[in-house]
Amino acid sequence: MLLALGCAGAGAAAQELGGKDEPITSGRPDFVESSEGIGKGRVQLEAGLLSERARGPDGREHTLSTPTMLRVGLADTLELQIESDGRSVLHSRDPASGARTTQAGYADSTIGLLWHVADARGRLPSTGVLFDATLPTGSRLLRGEGVRPSLRVVGSWELPGDMQLGVMPGLAVEHDDEGGRYTHGLFGIGVEKRFDARLRGVAELALPQIASSRHGGTQASAGIGLAWLLTHDCEIDTMFSRGLNHNTPYASFTVGLSIRR
Repeated sequence: MLLALGCAGAGAAAQELGGKDEPITSGRPDFVESSEGIGKGRVQLEAGLLSERARGPDGREHTLSTPTMLRVGLADTLELQIESDGRSVLHSRDPASGARTTQAGYADSTIGLLWHVADARGRLPSTGVLFDATLPTGSRLLRGEGVRPSLRVVGSWELPGDMQLGVMPGLAVEHDDEGGRYTHGLFGIGVEKRFDARLRGVAELALPQIASSRHGGTQASAGIGLAWLLTHDCEIDTMFSRGLNHNTPYASFTVGLSIRR
């Protein structure tokens, strides 16, 4: 019901605007961000449910979270982004005793700016730069230390066969368990295939953290997903990812909804 009402509202807003703009472009469900903003005066909400499962010598963990992003078009090439993993619930099981525990709380918030630097031209990609900072606003159990900035550059190339290649390198600052700060790399590469006017598929390799073992090691996963355009301003999506090393949850699954007004 909520899905239908949200999409109906977005569709009505599109009719008021004359429906002359392009269909909604969402940053979901993959790791690689969009290089283009939503446009001046537009507001877009991207929300989902994420399930992650991890296992290791300390036991098994299952985390449910509600990643949400609000995008506000400040100008045709500049966009404000506010996001958070929202409400998170962690279920864990001790392998020795079999004891189960549950922890819940709210994740930190991130605020940033996306600048669409250039449109695609010839062999040159559509390019965007995203600068953001994560703030210690979450619940005590989930709150990080201090402000953690990151900088990402996104390039998108149009390929034959209604395909698109996206590449996103970047750097981010984090705090370690000893109270120090360290900088780690991040990288994502994905291919999008548009099957028709409504359905698109994505496949990607995501490395949200490239770091030494002292700082948690490198995290890496591979995933595939689908997104379906319900209306001009409403899209639903889903994605499954598999961890490629022991530092990464071995399986994650997400479903989401994006609405533009």
